[in-house]
Amino acid sequence: MDTASLKKKNLISQWAFDTRPILGRLHLWLEDVNIEWIKGRTEDELNDSISFVDNRTERMLAMTSAVTALGTKLFGRFGQGKGLEKQELNLVKKDADAISAYAMSESLWYLSRTLPENHAIMVCLGEGLMPKAGETSEMGANPLLGFGRIYARPEVAKFLENCVLKLINDKTYQWEDFKRAIALKDIRVWGAAIDTLENTSRFAKGEKTGPLTVFHLFDQPLAITDQYEGYIGNLVLPKKVVEKAADDSLLVNFFTPRGKVVKAIQMAYPGIKPGHIHVWTLQGKNREPRIGKIWKEWEEMGVHLVDENWTLPTGFQPFTDSGTYAPTFAVKTWEDENHETHLFLVDGYAASAEAIQAASLAPILDIDVSLAVLSSKFALRFDKDAASMKLDPDADDFAQRLKNEIIKEEVDDVLIETYRESILLARNAGIPLKKRTITADDLIAEKKWRALATSGYMLPDPYSGSPGVSRISDDTYSVTVRMTTKKGDKRITFALRFLETFDESKLIFSPLLNRFLKGEDFKTRAVKISDSGRIRNELQTLCTEALEYFGDKVILKFAKIPRATISKEEQKTLRDILIWYKENYPVWFEWLELN
Repeated sequence: MDTASLKKKNLISQWAFDTRPILGRLHLWLEDVNIEWIKGRTEDELNDSISFVDNRTERMLAMTSAVTALGTKLFGRFGQGKGLEKQELNLVKKDADAISAYAMSESLWYLSRTLPENHAIMVCLGEGLMPKAGETSEMGANPLLGFGRIYARPEVAKFLENCVLKLINDKTYQWEDFKRAIALKDIRVWGAAIDTLENTSRFAKGEKTGPLTVFHLFDQPLAITDQYEGYIGNLVLPKKVVEKAADDSLLVNFFTPRGKVVKAIQMAYPGIKPGHIHVWTLQGKNREPRIGKIWKEWEEMGVHLVDENWTLPTGFQPFTDSGTYAPTFAVKTWEDENHETHLFLVDGYAASAEAIQAASLAPILDIDVSLAVLSSKFALRFDKDAASMKLDPDADDFAQRLKNEIIKEEVDDVLIETYRESILLARNAGIPLKKRTITADDLIAEKKWRALATSGYMLPDPYSGSPGVSRISDDTYSVTVRMTTKKGDKRITFALRFLETFDESKLIFSPLLNRFLKGEDFKTRAVKISDSGRIRNELQTLCTEALEYFGDKVILKFAKIPRATISKEEQKTLRDILIWYKENYPVWFEWLELN
């Protein structure tokens, strides 16, 4: 065997050995691994990592993103929402989110068994709590991995879960108390920001590009103290633009008039034409009240607002209905066939997890990301909206100041309470509200931090050109993951073979409760002690807003489960399932109370 063949064989063997807990849990076989370096390189592909975690954990994280992308694409009802009405479409989206959240959660659980004994992964930010464009609040939270989910060895996990419950329920227990508690126990917490399925609507409608799973891991927890999902304004530019402008005493951030931003760009890249500045921003009529002024300012300067008719340097058409994270990787300059400079940048706003994930890429990609906390309401222009978040929601004159100083017109009490609720939600979660703009540093307690970013592509990504999941043979599929750190940036392509039939694999990738709600007989299925942990995990994922925690007990309040999330008939079935488990396995399900 020649040297190259032996190296490849060793590479596959090492990946298979290191990731066998995840592969075994999901009944997969690793057939092949190919690595393409985008930036940087390690001297020893078998033993060197590019992040703050060891090489085995790094491989496990890559595989976590891979199997999440694979399972979601194959078993998440891809394209089945096309042409459906809003409520039916939302159910397809929830099924897709459930598969993606389950696949990632199970992978992280098995990964956690290989962590050092005093280490833990704690989810600090997740997507799914907040209705997105086209959704309404009564549709309920989507399945998600959100704040406080702990992946660690049992003793560590139990200790941290108690600390998280204090953060949520005890207002006298602050971030510094949490930080001190884990330091005294000598526990190392890695914080995570997760979107298990970005561009869920595009996935459900069967679009050709866009859906991916995004996982960011930090070498410390984010300074967040409660569940939070909101909107955050963001302006993403090459770092060179902001630094060059600063040399000329020009401040460039999210609130800088876009005409001055164009001036800063031309200072950094002399001779660049306004029409060669390509601005990606979310578009759509419902977004106009918030960021329509931004669109107008760019257009007045002759700048190109990216739309779906334009072609990216990768050869793909972009989309602007959703997906603010992936375009961050395309923020840079390039030359066309006439040797003229072009620049791609991102502007507008994003959901909190996406915005902070993008912001944490700043030191890795040499970009500058300026953020501004916004409300959940699309009633005000971005600058007024951001100003509203600076008000004191407990002040007696809150309503008057909101009306007279910011909105400057009469508004109803419902709108006022919406803004008050947005401020309280952010404040209670520890989101910085006093500063006009923030960066990733403001959400991480220690200013020296490191991040590892992974993306698993379900469908092709227009901004990087990465391929989506594709079929190699009847039971084998190709799936690509991008792993990015300050030390290196690589694209890893796996060939994964299913060891079971397609239908059996679908059950393996599906949450127990989803299977039971869709008709599988839970009374005749063999019960394992692990069912207790799986069902607790699934309830946290499927209906997190309906759960309340008291000591070791978790109370499920059925009245708080939106029927758009779980229908009236399914809620009755869910109650029957949980009662049966409690009656037949009372010790294993002592933690659960039904209300």
